[in-house]
Amino acid sequence: MEKKDIVFGLDIGTRNVIGTVGCLEGDEFHVIAQTLREHDTRAMLDGQIHDIGRVGATCDEVKKELESMTGLTLTEVCIAAAGRVLRTITTHVDLEFPEETVVSGEDLHTLDMLGIEQAGKEIKGGAEDDKYKFFCVGYSTVRYYLNGDAFSSLEDHKADVIGEDIIVTFLPEDVVDGLYAAVGKAGLTVANLTLEPIAAINVAIPQNFRMLNIALIDVGAGTSDICVTRDGSIIAYGMIPMAGDELTEVLVHEYLVDFATAEQIKRASTEGGDITYEDIMGISHTIKSEEVYKLTNPIMEKIATEVASKIKELNGDKSVSAAFVVGGGGKIHGFTEALAKDLDIVAERVALRGEEVMKNVVFEQDDIKKDSLLVTPIGICLNYYETKNNFIMIHFNGEMMKLYDNGQLTIVDAAMQAGFSAEQLFPRRGKEINFTVNGISRMIRGIEGESAVVKMNGKPVGINTPLEFNCDVEFVPSTVGAGGNGTIADLEEFTTEYLYFTVCGHRVKCPKFVEVNGSMEPPTYSVKDGDVIETRPFYTVGQLAEFMDVTIDDRYEILVNHRPSSLESLVYENFVIDWTTTTPVAYAGDYLAEEGEGMPEDYDIDVAPETITDVHTKMKDEATELPITINGKKRVLCGKKDYIFVDIYNVINFDPNESNGRPLITKINGHKCGYSDELHENDQVEVYWDNGALNRA
Repeated sequence: MEKKDIVFGLDIGTRNVIGTVGCLEGDEFHVIAQTLREHDTRAMLDGQIHDIGRVGATCDEVKKELESMTGLTLTEVCIAAAGRVLRTITTHVDLEFPEETVVSGEDLHTLDMLGIEQAGKEIKGGAEDDKYKFFCVGYSTVRYYLNGDAFSSLEDHKADVIGEDIIVTFLPEDVVDGLYAAVGKAGLTVANLTLEPIAAINVAIPQNFRMLNIALIDVGAGTSDICVTRDGSIIAYGMIPMAGDELTEVLVHEYLVDFATAEQIKRASTEGGDITYEDIMGISHTIKSEEVYKLTNPIMEKIATEVASKIKELNGDKSVSAAFVVGGGGKIHGFTEALAKDLDIVAERVALRGEEVMKNVVFEQDDIKKDSLLVTPIGICLNYYETKNNFIMIHFNGEMMKLYDNGQLTIVDAAMQAGFSAEQLFPRRGKEINFTVNGISRMIRGIEGESAVVKMNGKPVGINTPLEFNCDVEFVPSTVGAGGNGTIADLEEFTTEYLYFTVCGHRVKCPKFVEVNGSMEPPTYSVKDGDVIETRPFYTVGQLAEFMDVTIDDRYEILVNHRPSSLESLVYENFVIDWTTTTPVAYAGDYLAEEGEGMPEDYDIDVAPETITDVHTKMKDEATELPITINGKKRVLCGKKDYIFVDIYNVINFDPNESNGRPLITKINGHKCGYSDELHENDQVEVYWDNGALNRA
């Protein structure tokens, strides 16, 4: 603008283009000049430009006439997109925090972005919209929620979960391109773009009225645009593709006239009285306005019914408290009365809005009458002062991108329009592994991913950095970290990798196995999601024999801690296992513990093993008796030359296999000991479960 307080607005409608030049002085908007031009042909249909060249020519005529009237050179213009191509999605989103958090402005911005993304997914899912490429041109929060309760403001509150109902507005890209191209033909650039329903409501329904449940209907030539307010917010937008042109077309066919003449007949009928026209045959006719009403009433009532139905749909399948009508099509005879009937409200609550809502609008031209036709053109100009918006161009990952500038654009907005989801904006942990150990739930968390890498004009920036006109943005999305990973050996319940047994006088080292989903697995097993893990600090005699590659059949007598046992008997660390037969047995040396790990002094692993019978005969000849006290009772061990702790099980009635998950406490002379610790004469021995109750033998 040549003067920053002067605004030039164009209301590019289906039937005509209205140009307005004015300025805001305090609370009053002064209209310096205003003019109207009808399209020579039907270059626009239902609010959408079909012939860019012809619409551009009409815009140029309006611009030049206003320049002549004001003496200004007009180069920038404010415009509005019609509601026909407007799409709105109202949706609900939640943002859950890992722990109670003080809500920040950044959190609210993230919540908005989640709402826009969800609305974008919903609009792409509609089959009727598949032919359009939609992008967001605006959004507003209808209601916030704090831990599920409705709140008017969330910032600085503590919350576990925040949420919002958000209304998101979309336009097809080709609609915006068409508007820009048309005003470009007139040598104009766009200073501000708004939406026709928003422009109309800013004039027709002041902010303090929006606490009420009110509908605004802008009835134009090709479309009837609708918006609904409640609780201080605009809660919905809508449109039906029926308006004044439907009535005009009825008159074209009935009176055999061209479209322009039919328009004159329709407008004249709103004034009442007689109407004179000439048909295409050159014959002059005079008719009464009542005849036009009668002819157009069925179509008018159909439009009213469709509008009322749409209002109820937008308002949660119920009527509104009142309705305001603007636009030239709203002046149709009987329309407000028919709409009131279809909305089931009294006729006084449906009214045209014109002069009474433009009290703060001053027209410098004497020949201009304030009426409903001018509400939207004035609203387009006033919107310039409230939200100076525009589309800006940027380069995003090497591609040109056009964004609707609402004054708060950040790199997040560009990334989301480029198709990146909210999940790709922030690093994400890999999938966690959930499993159980001995019936207790456990989890291994995934690894945190890498943050998004963002540069603007070659410099590293954050994802919430404001966009600059024609900037060059490089965006590498965040990544998902590796999933949870762990082996049985990493579990805190897995304290050692080996179990040691004394088998036929030999110290044997065996790998410690764990049962996973019913199968025995080694320490190197990788834990998987859903695994049921049970620690097994024991072998059965049969598993031990299999591990040592020994086949035990009916020829063998099996002893565990010198007590008769079977292949199914459980053997724990440091237990003494004997199996005897008259047949010599060869043992695989790989399973014997290394020298220095408890190998009996009277056995040499480098020579061929004696028969088990010979070993026991030798031990019997050298046996001595050993008096000790076990759990307060005196006992005598016999049958061996030397004794270790595990030998006490030969003289007491105690089953170490009945643990029920409790650890076994073993002590010699008040000090904790192991199964292989040596016993000496008169030692005080204790053995009991961790509940502290002594097991009396």
